[in-house]
Amino acid sequence: MTEDPAGYLFAYFTSAAEADGEQVHFALSTGPHPLEWQVLNGGQPVLHSAVGELGVRDPFLLRAAGLPGEIARYYLLATDLCIAKRNPATAWEDCIRAGSRSIMVWESTDLVSWTDPRLVEVAPPDAGNAWAPEAAYDPESGTYLVYWASTLNPGSGDGGSHHRMLCSNTTDFRTFTPARVWIDRGWSVIDSTVVQADGYFYRFSKDELSADSSSPDAKFITTERSDTLDSTHYTVIATGIGKNDLAHGEGPIIVRGPERNQWFLFIDEFGLRRYTAFTSDSLDSNTWTPVEAVMPPGASHGSILALTAEEYSQLEPLTDR
Repeated sequence: MTEDPAGYLFAYFTSAAEADGEQVHFALSTGPHPLEWQVLNGGQPVLHSAVGELGVRDPFLLRAAGLPGEIARYYLLATDLCIAKRNPATAWEDCIRAGSRSIMVWESTDLVSWTDPRLVEVAPPDAGNAWAPEAAYDPESGTYLVYWASTLNPGSGDGGSHHRMLCSNTTDFRTFTPARVWIDRGWSVIDSTVVQADGYFYRFSKDELSADSSSPDAKFITTERSDTLDSTHYTVIATGIGKNDLAHGEGPIIVRGPERNQWFLFIDEFGLRRYTAFTSDSLDSNTWTPVEAVMPPGASHGSILALTAEEYSQLEPLTDR
């Protein structure tokens, strides 16, 4: 999208404890800033999973690049996972060791009507799961780079089963190249998201290192940049983003504001306040200032898509449903 945003679409899930919480919900910004939201479809899910685990989390909206033969104008990716249907005592351990290795994919031409969901296996056979898939167009390869978090050899007992960020390439979200490691720091890193600006790809990820006095920036967000999207050697810009204002944070969302030098970073303070907004005038900054935001009730790990005026006008009538 080349024009300034006229508004924003927020895709998210809510909670395994709520009926239909692990399905896809939408909200539309009330104006050109992504700081106040009105739910769509009366607050009910817009998309349901009817395949895989019958639940979806971590939905990610992506504008299509317009590749040759590409019909879809938008994609929505999500984690194939339903915690509500698992044994509460062992749910997280079970889905890390023996969860779905597939991701959910929807397609749309107008952000209103969507295809039926399809389940696509992306993680390798030795992976325990495939979490929080996202994608970015890579102009160098002419493909989409899809990335997600997986444990590898989770039942090996060798201490190497931490989450790594894996990646794969695709042009159609049906056929993928073999998965390869994108981030491996020797401890768990999850929830990467990427934005391209000023000749660089900026990557925001959650550091899952156990938080103690020797790792004060753990359980918060790390920012890096590279001039190549699929590089395994990004340069670190900042660590511990959010630690002065949150108890912990994950599921980062980064989006440009309606003004050119304005960026908004949303961090999910899971289990507590949920999404909190921060702002900065530069992606190279290590200082992000909290700003007040009215988020959709219970919104958990999701994504925000900047909209054109035409796209916003198509979605606005759905706020009355």
